[in-house]
Amino acid sequence: MIFIWIIATILLVYGGLYYSLALKFPQLQLKTIIKSLKVKTTSGISTKSSLSMSLAARIGVGSLSGVALAIYYGGPGSIFWIWIVGIVCSVNTFVECYLGLKYQSIDSDNVEGGPAFYILKGLNNKMLSKIYAIAVIITYIVGFISIQSNTIVVALTNYTNLRQVTIGLLLVLLVSLSIRRGLKRISEITEKIITCITIIYVCMIMFVFFKYLNIIPNILGIILKSAFGIRPFSGGILSTLLIGIQRGVFSTESGLGTSSIASSCSCTKDKLSICFSQVLGIYFTVFVISTSTAIMILTSDYTNQVFENINGIELTQYAFSYHMGVFGIVILVISVILFAYSTIIAGYYYGESNMNFLLKKRKYLVLLRLFTLIVVFLGSIVKPNFLWNVVDFLIAILAIINMYSILRLSKEVKHDYQKLGNLI
Repeated sequence: MIFIWIIATILLVYGGLYYSLALKFPQLQLKTIIKSLKVKTTSGISTKSSLSMSLAARIGVGSLSGVALAIYYGGPGSIFWIWIVGIVCSVNTFVECYLGLKYQSIDSDNVEGGPAFYILKGLNNKMLSKIYAIAVIITYIVGFISIQSNTIVVALTNYTNLRQVTIGLLLVLLVSLSIRRGLKRISEITEKIITCITIIYVCMIMFVFFKYLNIIPNILGIILKSAFGIRPFSGGILSTLLIGIQRGVFSTESGLGTSSIASSCSCTKDKLSICFSQVLGIYFTVFVISTSTAIMILTSDYTNQVFENINGIELTQYAFSYHMGVFGIVILVISVILFAYSTIIAGYYYGESNMNFLLKKRKYLVLLRLFTLIVVFLGSIVKPNFLWNVVDFLIAILAIINMYSILRLSKEVKHDYQKLGNLI
């Protein structure tokens, strides 16, 4: 497992550095990135909807617990490296989204694309494209959906008298209503959820920011100092750096290829604007969601807390309670539910898109939806302890396959960007 993740991390960081230099840092064109949401699509879903769907899959409960783990084990400095990874590796998302749009499949009923499509058409590697598609289906339909379902159940059973089975059945009903109408319905729901999450997090961070305005500069100073300082109990700067990189890659999913699946649902002549909008999604995840969570924790007295077998959410829960009491716990539960539910329905679409790629016949979608609902229910009553290890392994496999593919296609990416970039 560790060896696989080392390979994946090296490829992700190398790809980010390589394409940043080769394309002259497109992820730093902030004016173009902000304007990208205004581009109009000719078919499929809107740019904003495709961005919302990729955010829904990307911003899971890891944005609440993953950042806490980074701080707990790597210190405040790990947040700095999460920022750096977010900026450097966001170009991987830019590239994979462009390739997804270039090789997308467009017919009268559907607009689809993603790594499986550009691996098949760009690299002419049928076997590898099928392996990637199967890995996505297993990772998201089986892994992520069951974990998110279980997270919702745990969040509600801790603070309500509802039984696991009852919550599971209600969740099955909600998911079935969300996915039965396909892409349009899924994109509408995720867009509303992301809007709600944004409002919640902006309000929270503004509350904490103004409450602790006088110490915010000190917090930022601690983050920078810790990023390059020596922490003898954790292995010093190397430990902080590695933890920050791992959490940054995990939270943004940049380089896994999944953002390309969402962005390829839109069809437009202005392909680069779609790609820039997905970079905006990376920045939103890193600098709004993850940073807000970090500030909530760092402005509390979290260093006085000791946890055994910590998974991260305990530290975040403590910070919410520290700042807002019972109201903070309620906000956290709502956030967990929204995060997890959005991941379920967006993850389902990733599975659906790749199922269409493998079988070409939409009649099989009925079976996929039925299987998804079974997974949702089972995930609500079973503790998926070993599943996290399986999902971690499959995510690393997705990263390795995707990064290998986009690096192999680097010549045409550079050629196309030079031609299209002159039009920006």
